[in-house]
Amino acid sequence: MISNLAYVHPDAKIGENVTIEPFAYIAANVEIGDGCWIGPSASIHSGARIGKNCKIHSFASIACTPQDLKFRGEESTAVIGDNCEIRECVTISRGTASTGTTILGSNNLVMAYAHVGHDCVVGSNCVIVNGVSLAGEVHVGDWVVIGGHSAVHQWTHIGDHAMIQGMSGVTKDVPPYVTVSNEGHFAGINKVGLSRRNFSHEQIMAIHDVCRILFQSDLNYINACNKAEEELPQSAERDYLINFVRSSQRGCIKPYQKKSKAE
Repeated sequence: MISNLAYVHPDAKIGENVTIEPFAYIAANVEIGDGCWIGPSASIHSGARIGKNCKIHSFASIACTPQDLKFRGEESTAVIGDNCEIRECVTISRGTASTGTTILGSNNLVMAYAHVGHDCVVGSNCVIVNGVSLAGEVHVGDWVVIGGHSAVHQWTHIGDHAMIQGMSGVTKDVPPYVTVSNEGHFAGINKVGLSRRNFSHEQIMAIHDVCRILFQSDLNYINACNKAEEELPQSAERDYLINFVRSSQRGCIKPYQKKSKAE
């Protein structure tokens, strides 16, 4: 059902069983998949590509103009997968000439007032909590949770299954499987999240062993990666962690920091 009080450009491609509530705005060059719900006063701008069964809540702005001084009005897109829920006042910028598109995978929850910047790539099954800001060209893996009011620096990469504590300022790459304190330090592995996603006890212990060497051995990351590779049995989890750290362009989060008794 499309409300008579909504504006839908005649060139927009609207799928079957789509509901568009009053005062929503749908521009030209927009594609909305089957079964979507577009809430009151939501704005879907040119370049939006929205998958099936998504919910876009009031005052969200999808494929809005990038907040980038280098942007010159070039054609670009913002692509959202299936089964995503975008809550109130979220902004998702479309891409720039850098990559041409901003990507949000499937089955994601983006809570109110969050911002996904231009040319970001966000995986699937992620939770981006209220007030989170992702700067331009941030890459986020699958099954990532980013706590409320955290800010992620441009070009930062966050690995699969990572969890960022609320109120964090993330300026370095975050390896997979780990929890990051709001001071930017390694704070343990995301054991609860991994258990919920059916990682076996053996897999979780293998991740723990790698992280113990990487983040708690007082070695620099080059030597720690070499030590983990030499001493620990090969596994997909070990190799993913080591390869992520070795390939990091920004450098990774700070190692575990012991607190003094005074603290």
